[in-house]
Amino acid sequence: MITSDWFKDTEFWERFSPIMFDDAHWAEIAEVADAVTRLSRFNLYGETPGEAWHEPLSAPPKILDLCCGIGRMSNEFARMGFSVTGVDITESYLAAAKEDCEYEKLNIEYIKADAREFVRPLYFDTAVNLYISFGYFSDQKDDLKVLCNAYESLKKGGSFIIETLGKEIAVRDFVEAEWFERAGYTILTEYEPLDSWTFLKNRWILLRDEKRTEKTFVQRLYSASELRSLLLEAGFSNIEIYGDWDETPYDQHAAKLIAVARK
Repeated sequence: MITSDWFKDTEFWERFSPIMFDDAHWAEIAEVADAVTRLSRFNLYGETPGEAWHEPLSAPPKILDLCCGIGRMSNEFARMGFSVTGVDITESYLAAAKEDCEYEKLNIEYIKADAREFVRPLYFDTAVNLYISFGYFSDQKDDLKVLCNAYESLKKGGSFIIETLGKEIAVRDFVEAEWFERAGYTILTEYEPLDSWTFLKNRWILLRDEKRTEKTFVQRLYSASELRSLLLEAGFSNIEIYGDWDETPYDQHAAKLIAVARK
């Protein structure tokens, strides 16, 4: 089980950032941003709005990037003309995001806050939680609190989009251990399911220039039906589940678990 707030370990995020934010993730930013725009049903061209909207948008859509990290998606949303607020708990990540934002002269509000605490009632048109940033809390009630905060922060008709590792995918693709090269590091990983696949224990070891960095952490896994139930409990309705950003079904071929919840 998750025994501590391991995600507050700033050193972990700083040391492992080259691994998590590799070239493949940077390359897909435009695709993900376009998908978020489409799934949010934004009316950017003055045409008839999507069925989720009761009236056309009269100003740039307001997007909440929850657990924004170094701001790669926040910056892309801003380039597209959206009004963006990025929230994260890691100070060094926010500093990097702000530096890039200032360099490009983008108008983004970056806030250091815990996702369990941040809420801005009826303000955003869309909220996103991307790149497996959900399920880190020891108490499942805190996961629900994050969803409730997102619900409260959205305008009526708004969308909350979560992209995470589905339990079905974790079981299908499970390996006990593997190693690979990335960003100049040799990475050794070990995985262990806990409590009948309620959690996935991760042990990561980074090797470079005879230096070794190790971190063990645990993430709560959600199946598609479990995530849907939690979103419904938070107040959302009309929840759509997809297996990738191209809106393919969440089936045996799914690459990821994407939930789109409407308010």
